[in-house]
Amino acid sequence: MKISLFITCLAEMFYQNVAKDVVEVLERLGCDVDFPKGQICCGQPAYNSGYRKDAQKAAKQMIKSFEHSEFIVTPSGSCAAMFKEYPELFKEDPEWLERAEAIADKTYEFTQFIVNVLKVEDVGAVYPAQATYHTSCHMIRLLKETEAPFKLLKNVQGLELLPLENSYDCCGFGGTFAVKMASISEQMVDEKVRHVEESTATLLIAADNGCLMNIKGRIDRKGKPIEVKHIAQILNTRVEGRN
Repeated sequence: MKISLFITCLAEMFYQNVAKDVVEVLERLGCDVDFPKGQICCGQPAYNSGYRKDAQKAAKQMIKSFEHSEFIVTPSGSCAAMFKEYPELFKEDPEWLERAEAIADKTYEFTQFIVNVLKVEDVGAVYPAQATYHTSCHMIRLLKETEAPFKLLKNVQGLELLPLENSYDCCGFGGTFAVKMASISEQMVDEKVRHVEESTATLLIAADNGCLMNIKGRIDRKGKPIEVKHIAQILNTRVEGRN
């Protein structure tokens, strides 16, 4: 099975090891992974801010870059959801609409692809820790994916997954929201951090780098002894004490 990796801006700039873990897990599961070099930002910041023409420009470049792909996999529910928005973005352009629909239909978030396409729920990972999981907004509300990450984490040897109060609440990132509404965003992420603390977990796991960056930033500022990791980092751990 041939997979094209959509790395996302945040993974390319800040979380390169997450992209590496994604590739290694997929290859271990028998996938042939390529990396289209023409890929850029998916256009979500412009789209969410109402700049449709700018978003269309980015989307066209991404469509051209991934048209050859059999499957598109990304370590971000948010960015995967943006690919699903491409048909809406080109609904008045028949030529690009058809191409956008083809891209949307073959795009998957990382854990969603493993569970729903590869039909794998145990990747053989080992990670002894008490952890809790943050569900990102775009993944559960736009992709409608609520089970795949939990199915995979349930089978990680040594990992105890603790419940997180109000787990479906937004962490306050929301891309440009955190910039435009900084004071509200701060209160939201403070609430999220408080709930993580109350869970007694020493590790927070999520499947979206935007959420991870926002929550980890607040955890670090507050000096809390809580690790924050992308789920790919957990699933790619094969030996105790290593990731």
